[in-house]
Amino acid sequence: MPLLLLLLLLASCRDKVPPREFDGPSAFEYIGRQLEFGYRIPGTDGHRRMAAWLDSTVRQKADSVITQRWTHVTGKGDSLELQNVIARYNPGAEKRILFLAHWDTRPRADAPRSPDSSAAVTGANDGASGVALLLGVADGLKKAPPGPDLGVDLLFTDGEDYDDFTKTPNDVLIGSRYYAANRPPGPMPLYAALFDLVADKDLQIYQEGNSVTGAPEVVNLVWEMARDLGYGRIFVDTPKHVLIDDHLELQKAGIRAIDVVDFDYPAWHTPFDTIDKVSGESLQIVGDVAMGLVRREGGP
Repeated sequence: MPLLLLLLLLASCRDKVPPREFDGPSAFEYIGRQLEFGYRIPGTDGHRRMAAWLDSTVRQKADSVITQRWTHVTGKGDSLELQNVIARYNPGAEKRILFLAHWDTRPRADAPRSPDSSAAVTGANDGASGVALLLGVADGLKKAPPGPDLGVDLLFTDGEDYDDFTKTPNDVLIGSRYYAANRPPGPMPLYAALFDLVADKDLQIYQEGNSVTGAPEVVNLVWEMARDLGYGRIFVDTPKHVLIDDHLELQKAGIRAIDVVDFDYPAWHTPFDTIDKVSGESLQIVGDVAMGLVRREGGP
């Protein structure tokens, strides 16, 4: 076969490959934008500015937006002004899926490896990566809606990381608990996927134990999608960690929810959770899986 004809055939094949809908480099920029606000700790100026930016940003991308605002009184008597944001696509559709991530950051670096338990957490991965993932999905859905029969909700939860997960359980997972008790009218989502710590440069996502127990069919669905996209070495088909995270509050409300999380992240709950530890390439992988799930449910 002449070389020129071979090159033309290869070019034709490339043209038939659908372009990636999730833009990893653009999503990575959302991490940097969040870090510009500083710590997003409830009750701080950075938290208030982040809340305003998040609400404004999703309104430019979604079909409709629901903002849930409330005051949470902690066990110590502190009043926290909190905000969930729900970006909705095709809000009238009966068939729906839900993706979520928390947008607040931790006031104390309490990991055993942290050198200073009085320091706050920057949250490049623990917080900003999940938000960036959802905003990247939002960009993809603005360009190409999910389909006439599928609705997608993107839930940004507040107050996930405020206090101690074992000693003060009412002062963590606050936003997901509020959402579960005040879910928008309409049908229950088919399933929910929580995205947390998804931009580690050394990305490896094992199946989370409470997800395998609470919604095994959803775990299988997500990991199958990852394998189909060629990410089987990243999405490891083995349970490893058992975590207390936002998906548990949704499970209690009857939602088939799982946690997509890379918990093997040395900077977790330390002051070292900074932008040099995360990458757009990792966001690209998880974003491809998220968009693949949307297209699977919204296809003909």
